[in-house]
Amino acid sequence: MHTFIENIPKAELHVHLEGTLEPELSFVLAKKNDVALEYDSTEALVAAYDFHDLPSFLKIYYAGMNVLRDEYDFYQLTYAYLSKARSQQVLYAELFFDPQAHTSRGVSFETVITGIHKAQLDAEESLGIKSQLILCFLRDMSAESAMQHLDMAEPYLGWLVGVGLDSDERNNPPVKFADVFAKAKKMGLKLTMHCDVNQQNTLTHIEQCIRTIEVDRIDHGINSLESDKLCELIKDKKLGLTVCPVSNRFVVQSLTSNEIHSMLEKDMLVTINSDDPAYFRAYLNENLFELQKEGEFDQAQMTTLVSNAFKVAWLDEKTKADYLLQVDNYVSQY
Repeated sequence: MHTFIENIPKAELHVHLEGTLEPELSFVLAKKNDVALEYDSTEALVAAYDFHDLPSFLKIYYAGMNVLRDEYDFYQLTYAYLSKARSQQVLYAELFFDPQAHTSRGVSFETVITGIHKAQLDAEESLGIKSQLILCFLRDMSAESAMQHLDMAEPYLGWLVGVGLDSDERNNPPVKFADVFAKAKKMGLKLTMHCDVNQQNTLTHIEQCIRTIEVDRIDHGINSLESDKLCELIKDKKLGLTVCPVSNRFVVQSLTSNEIHSMLEKDMLVTINSDDPAYFRAYLNENLFELQKEGEFDQAQMTTLVSNAFKVAWLDEKTKADYLLQVDNYVSQY
């Protein structure tokens, strides 16, 4: 199973670029940009990754971004992730980025998105990994700020595939951003939102995502299993769920393998992803390895999880079919 998982063609739909900032690159960029770090070694920095809930993770996560200052930094960050992902047989990725976390530090929107975009182009040409970009709004900031950043994104519309919503969910329901997402939809962008595991009012938030915002996908969404009505709604609308097992384990001390089994049994379009791999110390393959080990998923189930990611990716039908054929050929030959 380890070899099977390692080499099967994959897609990743839930990964935060800022969450791929490895300690080694953090120290390189800190030195380049003359940024003082709180820790004196990569080992000390990793030792500080002691998360027990979403707020404790976000505190370190946002502090880590301070080393990202210019276009070169965002290029390096993006290319490093795409290189790592391609080494794990990821053929396609949809990348989240958080522009508000950078503009609030004085880094321009243009600097951020240009560095990312150049790395995407180079990685596709040199490594053979295709990627698309999703602008995420920080839900613990105002809807007005989100709208301003959507306006900033308009000149770069051709570089974006969708918008998302992340950060601290507490007291920040999806409806807070209804106008922003309605405008994004009119601009032709796809919509997704985080519904993190075991958050306050989570079932209400999931329903708002589906009925009010009319998302095309839900990030995480494990708690939908608590409502048969929501599960049926998700199935009827063929919404993908981008679940991140290792990051879930930091919150609920489980890879949520039982819940993922339930989703597969219900024919829900659940996918597996790495979330913030540099902080949770696990990229896509490691998430799949750990999940399979805990949940004893068989080859057919792992194939379904991998195939689901291509099925719910924001790609045209022909491109999806080409990727799915590569999965089928791999499984047949294996």
